[in-house]
Amino acid sequence: MFEDELGPDPIAQFDEWYRQAGTDAMCLVTASADGAPSGRMVLLKGHDDRGFAFYTNFHSAKGRDLAENPKAGLVFHWLPHRQVRVTGTVERIADDEAERYWRNRPRASQLSAWASRQSEVVESRAILEARVVEVEERFPGDVPQPPFWGGFRLRPDSIEFWHHRDDRLHDRLRYRRLDVGGWIRERLAP
Repeated sequence: MFEDELGPDPIAQFDEWYRQAGTDAMCLVTASADGAPSGRMVLLKGHDDRGFAFYTNFHSAKGRDLAENPKAGLVFHWLPHRQVRVTGTVERIADDEAERYWRNRPRASQLSAWASRQSEVVESRAILEARVVEVEERFPGDVPQPPFWGGFRLRPDSIEFWHHRDDRLHDRLRYRRLDVGGWIRERLAP
């Protein structure tokens, strides 16, 4: 039975499936203050008992959504047979942790973070490339972390594991966080 295959700790279970999948891609779903949803692919940059981490420009569309409405969802779809859905509350990652991550980014990614006014309209790629050159001249050595850039962590309230079955009776097990700590596991109809 599927219940027997999944352990009692959803974070440990996620880690097992994540390692087998071999990809960091996830769909982050946010909503603005007025409830308009928006989804986009981002990279998972860490996960543990505290939640799921990703990094971005705070002035981007996702950054603005999360400032207005800190509830979000994540979807991991691993072909051919698995999916994990996570919902919860998002909070900013501490500055010192974000700084450690920033220091490990490739220089080109650091320069691009400074050069791109993420989610704003830009007339051409040439303008973006010119901005990168300007930033490169501004920071010939180490590139400091921009004040408008950092990380978020989604603290899960719910984690659902889905496994495909050819008869369309797919397996779905949801873990819900209890107010007193720990998790409750429930089977959902496909």
